[in-house]
Amino acid sequence: MADSTGRRFKVSEITELIRMALESQFYDITVEGEISNFRPSSTGHYYFTLKDNEAVISAVMFRNRLSALSFTPADGQMVVASGNVSVYAKRGSYQIIVERMEKSGEGDLLAMLEERKRRLAAEGLFDAQRKRTLPPFPTSVAVVTSPTGAALQDILNVTRRRNAGINIVILPAPVQGEEAAAKIARQIERANWYRLAEVIIVARGGGSLEDLLPFSDELVVRAIAASRIPVISAVGHEIDVSLADLAADLRAPTPSAAAELVSAKRDELLEEVRTLELSMGRAMRRWVERVQLLLKGFTPENLERNFRIIVQPFLLGLDDAKEGLLRALSQRLADSRHRIELLSSELAASSPLEILKRGYAVVTDRESGSLITSAAQTAQGKSIRVRLHAGRLEAEVQETVP
Repeated sequence: MADSTGRRFKVSEITELIRMALESQFYDITVEGEISNFRPSSTGHYYFTLKDNEAVISAVMFRNRLSALSFTPADGQMVVASGNVSVYAKRGSYQIIVERMEKSGEGDLLAMLEERKRRLAAEGLFDAQRKRTLPPFPTSVAVVTSPTGAALQDILNVTRRRNAGINIVILPAPVQGEEAAAKIARQIERANWYRLAEVIIVARGGGSLEDLLPFSDELVVRAIAASRIPVISAVGHEIDVSLADLAADLRAPTPSAAAELVSAKRDELLEEVRTLELSMGRAMRRWVERVQLLLKGFTPENLERNFRIIVQPFLLGLDDAKEGLLRALSQRLADSRHRIELLSSELAASSPLEILKRGYAVVTDRESGSLITSAAQTAQGKSIRVRLHAGRLEAEVQETVP
């Protein structure tokens, strides 16, 4: 091959010139297209082509860039890929070396969801303080999901295996599409209106960001936040996070995990009941043994002996008190008798009768009965009465001597 000057180029030289021209002009470009012919290599790299209605371009994404992917590429997906155009000299073809890739429109969706998340969080819809605790042993569970989806079958299988006594109320709703969000929100409100269950599970299987979009819709988030019944969000797989997960009282990584949360395993409950039964039985036996041991001391002989042991000190004390009382009374009587004798002696010494024994007399006026102690108290011819120690005299005054 030669140029206008007649110079001839080797294939490798012209290829190198093309490579330099392409790589210098098409550096860090962004291309939108549909994935086709997707084929992961054994070394971990992704090879595929991007196409539109009129052209295709080869693409490769090396293994060290795959960790930034939020999805698994597949044929038919519309994507936006960013990277550098390079020439593969051995094949004489050009390709784009992809550094970053996301689904077409996903960047706008993520920005919209992030803005919605900030706005609803500012209203307190995601606050931990408003989240309620699930009942430990619910008897009824409402499941809002597609009636034909795998999520419902997973929930039914788990609850049937772990605790078949739970009543499952199925509230059918589409889990993707334009009408899904409004119908999911309506079913959550219906479960609250009629108190259909003790717990609500909002569930669906995994999917793309667009597939899970109804569970980040504002209608669904507000319905979950306003629910008086505790809500478990079981949307997608463990790596999928929707705004419903943030608003729910509890997030389960999968629908099966949600079913396990509300269905205590029957075998575990029975084992716990048996353990409690054995523990209560042992406690009752120990209590009965203690009572029997105590009752052994209540035979008639023991009761009589114990009664004597208890009463004897009181009887001895009573005897001592009685003896002391008798001694005190005897002493009191002796003291009183002695005092009476002294008083009697004093009284006898002061008695007029004792004076009369010594020859004295008591003279009174017979008419008035007044005591005469002076000659001036009577007169000649007055009748007087003389009281002697033994008897009395009736006399008349012959003369008074002042």
